Amino acid sequence: MREDLPAGAVAGAAGTWPGGTWESALTCQAFTAVRGAGFEPVGQVFGAAVHAAGYASGYSCPGAWGSAGDRRPAGPPAQVSGRRDAGSFEPLVEAMYQARQTAISRMTAECAALGGHGVVGVRLARGALPLSGLDFTAAGTAVRAPGAGHGQRALFTCDISGQDFAKLITAGWVPAGLAAGISIGSRHDDRGLAGQARWWSGNAEVAGWTELVNQSRHDARRRLEQDVRRLGGEGVVITGMQMRVLERDCPATVGRRDHIAEVTLTGTAIVRFSRDGQCPAGPALTVMPLRPRRHQAARAPG
Repeated sequence: MREDLPAGAVAGAAGTWPGGTWESALTCQAFTAVRGAGFEPVGQVFGAAVHAAGYASGYSCPGAWGSAGDRRPAGPPAQVSGRRDAGSFEPLVEAMYQARQTAISRMTAECAALGGHGVVGVRLARGALPLSGLDFTAAGTAVRAPGAGHGQRALFTCDISGQDFAKLITAGWVPAGLAAGISIGSRHDDRGLAGQARWWSGNAEVAGWTELVNQSRHDARRRLEQDVRRLGGEGVVITGMQMRVLERDCPATVGRRDHIAEVTLTGTAIVRFSRDGQCPAGPALTVMPLRPRRHQAARAPG
C-alpha cells in the first residue's frame, strides 16, 4: 500500500477551515499547556492502513515434533517472533510493524500539508482480528511553533498528552517519534506441561507458560530499544504495556493445545535539546504556621 498522502486527503488537510479556523482533539487543559510551551494547534490529522496477514499466522508448531512419538527431533518448546523457524510469528510481526508505520506516515503527511511541525496526543488503534487481518489507525493534533521554519527537521510524533508534552519541552526534551516493541511467542503444550496444568496438580507454577511470558516480554523490550535507536532517541517514555495470552488447537498434533503470548510496548522516544532547560526557580514562598500565633494570641492578656 502507498505511504504517501491518500487521494482526497489533500483537500481536507491543505490548510485550516474557511475563515482561518482550525480543529483539534485536545482537551482545554492540553490546549492551554501546548500554547504555554510555545506551540499552537493547526488541525486534526489521521492515517490508516489495512493489511492482510495471510500465511503469517504461525501456520505450524515445530515444538510438537517429537512430543507425541514422532522420530524427528523436537523444535524449541517456546519460541518468540525473533526467530524465522517454521511456525514462527515473525512474518506477522513484520506485517504489524509495516501497517503501523504506514498509518503513522500518512498521519504525518497530513501534518506536513497543514504546515505543522509535529503531532501531539496520537492515538493508535488496531483492529480486533490480528491473526487474520491488520487494521491500524493513527490520529492526533498537528501543532507548530510560530516563527519556526518549516521543513528544517523531521516532524515529531508523540502519544503523550498536551500537558506532558509541555513538561518535556520545558525540561529541555523534545519527542523524536512513536516507538513500539511487538513480540508474539508460542508454546506447545506437550505432555509434561499438560500434566503440570491439571487441576489436581494444585496451585503450582507451570514452568512452560512462565518461560513463554518471559521470553515474549524480553523480546518486546529488545524490539522497543531498537525502535528508539532507529528514531534517534536517547530514551523512551512508556505509555502502554499490554500482554494477551491466547489458546489454539495445535495445527500439528491432534488433541494438543498451543499457547500464544502477544506483548506490545508503546511509547514516545525523546531526545534532549537543552542541558539547562529547567524552568527558572521562582521567588521563595514563606509559609508561616498559624497554630503558634493562635496560641500566642490566646495567652496574651486581654
